[in-house]
Amino acid sequence: MPGGAIAVASDHAGFDLKEILKRDLVEAGLDVLDLGTDSTRSVDYPDYGHAMARAVASGQAVRGVLVCGSGIGISIAANRHPEVRAALVHDVTSARLARLHNDANVVAFGQRTIGTETAREALKVFLDTEWEGGRHAARVAKLSKDCTR
Repeated sequence: MPGGAIAVASDHAGFDLKEILKRDLVEAGLDVLDLGTDSTRSVDYPDYGHAMARAVASGQAVRGVLVCGSGIGISIAANRHPEVRAALVHDVTSARLARLHNDANVVAFGQRTIGTETAREALKVFLDTEWEGGRHAARVAKLSKDCTR
């Protein structure tokens, strides 16, 4: 498990799963930073993806957990920031590979697309897996470069 805070954030469609995952993190003795939302009242997922990105970029959090209905929109929002490597995962294999090969620092789930137990297991694997580095280092470095030029 990484040292430092784990940030969690969701929109309304991911709120229930976020709360379950947050409880698991707290029960594991980890420092958790909850960036919202705080209910199932409709909100805009980009706001929470951007909040996560700011927390990771500033060092407020060393890893992050994002949840929306599909996991797609909130991960797109977070990945607009060069400091974030958010991976939408669907199982423990994709969670492990996101860390091993891509040095993902944020994991994203879709509450409507993943079972609760699968998400819980995938989060544990995500947090327990170290980055492999080596042959992946140059590729991962390219992920943070400005590709608009």
